[in-house]
Amino acid sequence: MSFKLGVIGGGVMAEAIISRLLEKKIYQSDQIQVSEPQSSRRDYWQGSYGVATTDSNRELCEGCEVLLLAIKPQIFSAVASDLQGMESGDYPNLVISILAGTCLTKLESVFGDAGIIRVMPNTPALVGQGMSAIAPNGKVSKEGLTVALSIFNAIGEVMEVPEYLMDGVTGLSGSGPAFVAMMIEALSDGGVAVGLPRAVASQLALQTVLGTAELIKTKQLHPAILKDQVTSPGGTTIAGVSQLEKHGFRHSIIEAVKAAKVRSEELNG
Repeated sequence: MSFKLGVIGGGVMAEAIISRLLEKKIYQSDQIQVSEPQSSRRDYWQGSYGVATTDSNRELCEGCEVLLLAIKPQIFSAVASDLQGMESGDYPNLVISILAGTCLTKLESVFGDAGIIRVMPNTPALVGQGMSAIAPNGKVSKEGLTVALSIFNAIGEVMEVPEYLMDGVTGLSGSGPAFVAMMIEALSDGGVAVGLPRAVASQLALQTVLGTAELIKTKQLHPAILKDQVTSPGGTTIAGVSQLEKHGFRHSIIEAVKAAKVRSEELNG
């Protein structure tokens, strides 16, 4: 049986993508097949989304029009071994990979003449607020690029970048949700430290971050301008900003992004 979309890997990001594709009716459940080694997870996919499942990566590749690789980069070599020996014509014409630190050259060594698109989405895709950067190889057709854009527009915003920027993208938007979550947690802890009940502090912290991001985006403000608007002479905000500067807040964030970028490069070998 042929499927329009085949997905290798049935984890969190695959679920985020497929659930949004079904919700937006970009694909129907009978057009999707998921390859997943755990039988309990295959049962979950069938029961929750009505999609077909298999434990054979090879079978899935031979039966789909578009292949989405949604596995951890550490197991890419095992999946490649599963597919070893397949004829190039057995692969789908379009392969989309969301593997961190896995370059187009490495993907091409497995999928040959296929059009391949490397993508770095992030976890806000779970609520349709993801940020995805895509980098196609030279064999991706205009129609293939349109397919990829429709998939990732379903989970948030998309931008096309040259591949040499993808490790930096991974360090910023790929890893960034963890850094932002830590900042929200720290703001909440700060609220508790000054006497606020935890529930109150958590709600204040969360909505402050959410609202600030929306304000900067909607008004197209440089973050420094908004910071200056909030910071009055001799006031409370400048006292707090002074402490952040004293303890290297901005430097720490910059170094975190740089470290995540380096790790992405290491994963690629």
